[in-house]
Amino acid sequence: MVEAVLIDLFSLPANWQNNIQGLLRNTLENIEKRSCIPAPFIYVMCCQRQGRERNGEQESLLPALRDFQSLKKRLEVVHALTTAAALYTIKQRLDEKDLSIIKVILPTLRKDLMKVYLDHLFTAVYQFEFEDLQAASDCENLQIAEPQSEAQMLPTRDVALIRSEIQMYLESLPSLKGELTILRSSLIPDDIFLHGFTTRTGGISYIPTLSSCNLFSSSKRRDPQVVVKENLRRLANVAGFNPETFHRVKIDHANAVCIMGKTEPDSYDGIVTNQKGVTIAAPGADCIPVLFADPVRKACGAAHSGWKGTLLGVSMATVNAMVSEYGCNVKDILVVLGPSVGPCCYKLPHESAKEFHKIDPKCVRLFDSASPYIDIRKATRILLENGGILPENIQDDSVTDQNQNITFCTACHPDKFYSHFRDGTNFGTQIGFISIKD
Repeated sequence: MVEAVLIDLFSLPANWQNNIQGLLRNTLENIEKRSCIPAPFIYVMCCQRQGRERNGEQESLLPALRDFQSLKKRLEVVHALTTAAALYTIKQRLDEKDLSIIKVILPTLRKDLMKVYLDHLFTAVYQFEFEDLQAASDCENLQIAEPQSEAQMLPTRDVALIRSEIQMYLESLPSLKGELTILRSSLIPDDIFLHGFTTRTGGISYIPTLSSCNLFSSSKRRDPQVVVKENLRRLANVAGFNPETFHRVKIDHANAVCIMGKTEPDSYDGIVTNQKGVTIAAPGADCIPVLFADPVRKACGAAHSGWKGTLLGVSMATVNAMVSEYGCNVKDILVVLGPSVGPCCYKLPHESAKEFHKIDPKCVRLFDSASPYIDIRKATRILLENGGILPENIQDDSVTDQNQNITFCTACHPDKFYSHFRDGTNFGTQIGFISIKD
């Protein structure tokens, strides 16, 4: 069932411009007749011409709206200088109401163009259907383009222009929730490495559970890749790395490790490099983003360690890759555990908790309960120490420092961090990142 209707009046054919009121009236009449629900939300997308007042343009459409009071309460006219700006504004309205099934009514010649915009600004969460905008019955001498028999591929140049328009618009948006903040560890020498852990401030993501510096996009979330890319660009500007040489692990909740410069696996939760100027990263939204640095051999790594990856030994797998690939001595490797869910909040079913109890009974609290509390950080530290990492070379503020500056509990600090455990399926993601300075 269609939840919202988008009427695209942005770039009408020249011979339609003089009767925009009749065109809109005819379209609204059809919506009112055919709507399966009393009144869907309707967004009319119009071009705001340079130098013209927004109110003036809206007034020109009012006569067409007067006969549709049942629709008018749910109708909004959105004016913008570009298609990207108009669609992004409409996306915000849809997200505020948690709407995802949209009918797009537009001139036939705009359809292929519109699909490119929608592919970039929306995700697979949204479903779109298209309908040709029909001329009003009282319009005279209007030549309506014949529908295309099948979708036509836009020229590469046109797609590039659309991407550029979207990027320029997103770059113009103000940062939300304050300035972009990066947490850094004093354990990793900053004369050799550039590193940090992000928080949720300083980006442009606006959905409450994603706001504002979300750094991961998926088909199940409402933040598109272009927004995440803009958040990453802003992070790179503040941190001082090149976003074009940025590599994030491809999560599988396992223990595979990617060696930069070699064939990339289809999925992996650890990544290592000795290449200067290449930034590697691991995400976390309760799972631990773990950073590794060897100042002697000048190599580094990052790992995503959730409860499954912890049990599978992803952190030691990353250490072992640094040893085998770059000749690192395990006693020289420094390890920092980033913001992650703490044992104060994190529970697992009893069967999974048994595996952590085998590592050390102290990794589990209330073991006899149906859902014991789990300390995945302690389990990670124990496995690292068993593998030869020196205890003093592991930073975990939840143990070593009463004044936390890195290893916060993500679930306990909604103002600072994202949390899958706390926020549900449409959660945001922070990252830990590291690179070797030039």
